[in-house]
Amino acid sequence: MCKRFSSLAAVLALSTSLFGQQPAWQPAPGHMTLNLWPQSAPGAQQNSGPEIDITTPKDNLIAGRPLIRLGNVSTPTLTVYSPKEKSTGAAIVVFPGGGYHILAIDLEGTEVCDWLTSVGITCVLVKYRVPDSGPYPKSSAALQDAQRALGIVRSHTIEWRIDPNRIGVLGFSAGAHLAAALSTHFTQRLYGPIDAADQVSCRPDFTVIVYPGYLALAEQNFAPNSEIHVTSATPPSFIVQAEDDPVHVENSTVYFMALKNAKVPAEIHIYANGGHGYGLRRTELPVTAWPKLAETWLRTIHVVPAAEP
Repeated sequence: MCKRFSSLAAVLALSTSLFGQQPAWQPAPGHMTLNLWPQSAPGAQQNSGPEIDITTPKDNLIAGRPLIRLGNVSTPTLTVYSPKEKSTGAAIVVFPGGGYHILAIDLEGTEVCDWLTSVGITCVLVKYRVPDSGPYPKSSAALQDAQRALGIVRSHTIEWRIDPNRIGVLGFSAGAHLAAALSTHFTQRLYGPIDAADQVSCRPDFTVIVYPGYLALAEQNFAPNSEIHVTSATPPSFIVQAEDDPVHVENSTVYFMALKNAKVPAEIHIYANGGHGYGLRRTELPVTAWPKLAETWLRTIHVVPAAEP
């Protein structure tokens, strides 16, 4: 009897241990996921713990629904979401936001991929390292992950049926800063080359920036962030933000003026109300209709075909 009890206890302990090791978030079945780095990430430090959803019952809801706030990401990945029906050949690499502390992995990640794939665009969701992985140059970790992710996508265009000249990036909040940082830091990798993915360009062909942070310095009277140096080679950009955003709308307007001065094609939409962190969840506020504007812009710059009459 004692032996049976001991065996049962051992099985229960093992089951509990395995259950406790289940990831806080993982993609739905049917999507290819790749580690960004074949070994450990550059400059990787000892993990502070397993990935965890730090959301609590007291956290705010977005459009009446909760979200996953994924923390302790030390093994960055990309996940490929293919179009549900006909593909346009375009692809967008998505960077969720979260202040370089967490990743809003569903609100600004998987829900974005659902939208993009529904309009024929391949979505590549990047789970980059957090916390304390940016903004560059405070830390180069997230930007390293972004450069590596773009290179991997461009090196797999044949297998994934993607046009190598129609690969863009889309980011929210800190992820929007990361999209802008990649759009201005693509001539040289911030890490030593590893394989063929690091031999191709990591320059995005276009950039979508949604309620960005870190692009204007509030402590310097909203001066442009000198580390985000826009040139004529910076990709065409679409920008959207609300004037009442507590992260400050100047992040958008200052970046837009830098693009304009460099003669980079850019489109900006500023709304009176909306706050911060709404993702794609539709509410009564007009700013939450921004995805339709982005679709129109993508047709305007010939990333996707014109809508059928």
